Amino acid sequence: MTETAVSSSDQAAQAYERRRWIALVVLCVGMLMIILDSTIVNVALPSIQSDLGFSQSSLAWVVNAYLIAFGGLLLLAGRVGDLIGRKSVFMVGLAVFTAASLVCGLSQSQEVLIGARFVQGVGGALTSGVILGIIVTMFPDPREQAKAIGVYSFVASAGASIGLLAGGLLTQGINWHWIFFVNLPIGVATALLAVRLVDRDAGIGLQRGADLLGAVLVTAALMLGVYTILEAGDYGWASLHTLGLGAVALVLLGAFVVRQARASTPLVPLRIFRSRNVSGANVIQMLMVAGLFGMFFLSVLYLQRVLGYDAIETGLAFLPVSVLIGVLSLGFSARLNTRFGARATLLPGLVLLAGALALFARVPVDGSYVSDLLPSMVMFGIGAGLSFPSLMTLAMSGATRSDAGLASGLVNTSLQVGGALGLAILATLATSRTEELLAGGASRASALTGGYQLAFIVAAGLVVAAIAIALTVLRSERAAAAEVEAQAEVGEAEPAYSEAA
Repeated sequence: MTETAVSSSDQAAQAYERRRWIALVVLCVGMLMIILDSTIVNVALPSIQSDLGFSQSSLAWVVNAYLIAFGGLLLLAGRVGDLIGRKSVFMVGLAVFTAASLVCGLSQSQEVLIGARFVQGVGGALTSGVILGIIVTMFPDPREQAKAIGVYSFVASAGASIGLLAGGLLTQGINWHWIFFVNLPIGVATALLAVRLVDRDAGIGLQRGADLLGAVLVTAALMLGVYTILEAGDYGWASLHTLGLGAVALVLLGAFVVRQARASTPLVPLRIFRSRNVSGANVIQMLMVAGLFGMFFLSVLYLQRVLGYDAIETGLAFLPVSVLIGVLSLGFSARLNTRFGARATLLPGLVLLAGALALFARVPVDGSYVSDLLPSMVMFGIGAGLSFPSLMTLAMSGATRSDAGLASGLVNTSLQVGGALGLAILATLATSRTEELLAGGASRASALTGGYQLAFIVAAGLVVAAIAIALTVLRSERAAAAEVEAQAEVGEAEPAYSEAA
């Protein structure tokens, strides 16, 4: 081979490497847009309520309509990506999300806004349900994959606090319509760049999993389950409404599992759950996120209702969390996962998160940010920066080329369901405790603080349960890799992409 040919080959390889990493940034910008939308709306709810005349109960549907569609379709979206091509699903999702954002921004009535938010949730599920699957196929090398997952984890975990700050700035600086309009240039730019930079994958074909009945069962089960959790705070956990709909959701989910076990071409091959690391990581994520989402929501209320912070000050208060998650996710976590393994990196992260929540449970009525909140924020940022990349790596460790979208959708589903469940439980506990203290003669600020303290203690308990599962269920990377190879030998699956070490 001539020197010129070698040089040309090297240049082509370097160009491909640059393209891959730029494509990763494009995918993560798309994910950031979805994550931001989950929190940016919360800051603007009072403005939306006064402008469109929502009652307090109907206002919740501005958030719930999005979450029901989003949480209900993530698993299906990921699997459809495997079947027809993940890039195709990503592009359709971007188009739907961006168009729905335009309608949300132009909304002048409650009905139009709620309907557009539901469609926005559909687009968000299609977009985010396949991103992690695209990433692990683009970066099969363990070291590169660890770095790429670190970037994704930063966006997924830090985006919420960034959304609080962005929501405050847009709502106070312009008006609430712009929290939706800001998605338009981001969505269009992401789509144009993705067309050029993200490789198209053919998919394994609808004949490998075109299970219409299974799709209806799992979507109905998840949507009904998310709805039941979101409404439990209003109806009560022991009410006929909650118990009845919860039972129906479980029956639908059980029917789906039976269907998948018997179908010749299942929508969701149950073999993916045989991996202890995949199943364990998703359960751990549900418990961890249940604690963290509730803490995130309630600490915002503490800052605003007890300490009197405005929207921008609240966003700035969480800035240390975003910075630390960024520093760890984009640098240290990838190296730690590569050197020591995802399980070994996850455990100290979970311990720090439990400690941060325990410290939050001590916040006083007249709390000082520097002495009472900043230490918890620092521990929270470090713990999340270590935990999220490790969990993403473990949850994708059993993903084959034909199941990467499914594993990606499963990760996002466990995150959303865990978040909804944690928020509903912790918010209900905080409200009940606050009402008890008010009935006992406590001041409003003291009663609110007492309610938040109880919720933070329970949140810490959820993370402690996650630690226990991590210690007993998760396996070392070497053992997990041997498990996947054994499955591959009997023809059940192709080898997994990596175990991060």
